Amino acid sequence: MSDEHPEGPLVQDGVGEPDDLDRLWTPHRMAYIRGENKPADASAGQCPFCRAPGLTDEDGLVVLRGELAFVILNLYPYAPGHLMVCPYRHVSLYSETTGEEAAEMAVLTKQAMRTLGTVSRAEGFNIGMNQGAVAGAGIAAHLHQHVVPRWPGDQNFMPIIGRTKTLPELLGDTRALLAERWTA
Repeated sequence: MSDEHPEGPLVQDGVGEPDDLDRLWTPHRMAYIRGENKPADASAGQCPFCRAPGLTDEDGLVVLRGELAFVILNLYPYAPGHLMVCPYRHVSLYSETTGEEAAEMAVLTKQAMRTLGTVSRAEGFNIGMNQGAVAGAGIAAHLHQHVVPRWPGDQNFMPIIGRTKTLPELLGDTRALLAERWTA
């Protein structure tokens, strides 16, 4: 690799200092950085978690549909197989869920862990909910629980030093594999 960007050299007109680092260009990530797919108004009509169940499973990246909640792949995953468990109902806080919604989200989270363990041999998981924009929720208006599979050494030099994530499989392929092998 070289210090050349596809559109020209990295150092132009004396700006910046040349270095010996290789570059792995990931222009697809700019949609996330710019917030291009994030609704300005995450009300029920604009919310991606409200829209996804109305699409085909493939187009919406829906892995499994329950009665009160569903499982969807994260469009901008932290790791391959990064899932989210969402209630169908447009609520922003866990405390706003009904007992039945919370129970089904818990069951789907456990199933997600088993399925990811079987399909991708995940050896650990990060599970959590960021509630509210100040707490880091990208879509704060619709509750979603992250289920992130983890493996030994998965946080290698790429995200730490290279500040780049690598995903070995297309999201559509991951969705199909998980949906096919989902276990109750």
